[in-house]
Amino acid sequence: MIDHGQNGPMLPSTEAALLRRIATEQAAARVPSLVAAVVRDGELLWSGARGFVDGAAPDDDTQYRLGSITKTFVAVLVMRLRDEGRLDLNDPLDKHVPGTGFGSTTVGQLLSHTGGLTSESPGSWWERSPGGDWAALQASLARDALKNRPGSRFHYSNVGYGVLGELVARHRGKSWLDAVREEILAPLGLSRTTPHPEGRHATGYAVHPFADLVLPEPSPDAGAMAPAGQLWSTVRDLARWTSFIGGDTADVLNPDTMAEMRAVAAVEDGDSWTSGYGLGLQLVRHHGRRLAGHTGSMPGFLACSLVDEKTGTGALMLANTTSGPALLATTIDLLTTADEQEPKLPAEWQPSEVDRSLLDLTGLWHWGPTPFHLRLLPGGLFDLSPARGGGRASRFRPLGPDEWLGLDGYYAGETLRVGRAADGTPSYLDLATFIFTRTPYDPAAPVPGGVDAEGWRPAH
Repeated sequence: MIDHGQNGPMLPSTEAALLRRIATEQAAARVPSLVAAVVRDGELLWSGARGFVDGAAPDDDTQYRLGSITKTFVAVLVMRLRDEGRLDLNDPLDKHVPGTGFGSTTVGQLLSHTGGLTSESPGSWWERSPGGDWAALQASLARDALKNRPGSRFHYSNVGYGVLGELVARHRGKSWLDAVREEILAPLGLSRTTPHPEGRHATGYAVHPFADLVLPEPSPDAGAMAPAGQLWSTVRDLARWTSFIGGDTADVLNPDTMAEMRAVAAVEDGDSWTSGYGLGLQLVRHHGRRLAGHTGSMPGFLACSLVDEKTGTGALMLANTTSGPALLATTIDLLTTADEQEPKLPAEWQPSEVDRSLLDLTGLWHWGPTPFHLRLLPGGLFDLSPARGGGRASRFRPLGPDEWLGLDGYYAGETLRVGRAADGTPSYLDLATFIFTRTPYDPAAPVPGGVDAEGWRPAH
């Protein structure tokens, strides 16, 4: 029985619409079995299944292979290393994994598939063949590994994530998989996410294109390529991971870092920009919404997980077929149906405790003649926004005494500093050389270029 928590159960009409969508897809695409779910704010609101696994309907605890959703776990490990100061996204690979022959490619480029690396490892198709160790993979890449100039374009590379898995292993002194278990799976309670099937699981099948017959697909260990698509999981575990991508990161990752991962780093389809990639995450723009997550494909399996950070609603699907269903489109339909038929209610406002020593910074400020409002947010954050209409708005988080770091908008990454009068009263804000004052062009503040001595006057 699903615990719907404070969101409450979905309406019967909504649940019927969701079930009909996956039933239609399973039947039309001839999928042996599929499972799906809708989550919101960390809670599993609905799950459904069609088809059979070993003669019975699959459930929320039936394992399916995740394929490339595995990459999102590896990307989180890399970002944790970055947050610990062990690497920079602009570091060349040679600094961490020397001797590859493509060492000028940066860590950030590998995460975003802009490093120019070949898409697949040379030799036998890695997805259906037992994989070798890192030495074997490295040797196979000794020649012709770069297909594009690093940074020049998006080119999806499974190899790049094999390389990132080795990077993680060298920093942690253990396999990338052990790092995933200890740093992600255990803290988040993802006990049914494993490198190989355990307990009840679906068999991967290819479905004959011209007859209702199936052929079992192999699922060998991918070795050094495993970071590109090895993991198996369930509806319940993937639901938690979907919420994680949406920002419910617990103590595993800073929410600001996850927001950085969701930001677009590369666009796949040019000017139309409906499909892009962040740092380890696929991005989809659909009817004015931006969704983040990842799809997955391995012989015998398809998977998809997407979340809308603004509404907190996510959806996922897992299927045991090599090809056929429109998994991305179906997952988007599930998410859209949930938000359209049962839109999320705004959170109830209530007073909250804030650092009241910061209240003297709030209120009206001016950049030149333009008025801005500085509002105090929970957690010691500030929001600086134009008082009228659109313009440059950003949120800031505290860095230290009288210093805040820009989180988004025009001032992302810039530092806001407070200038104070001799009595300690805030007299101006210095934001990337822009001086904000309590009154327009306050002559007492260090306004760049100075303030005309005659002050404000009628035009002549």
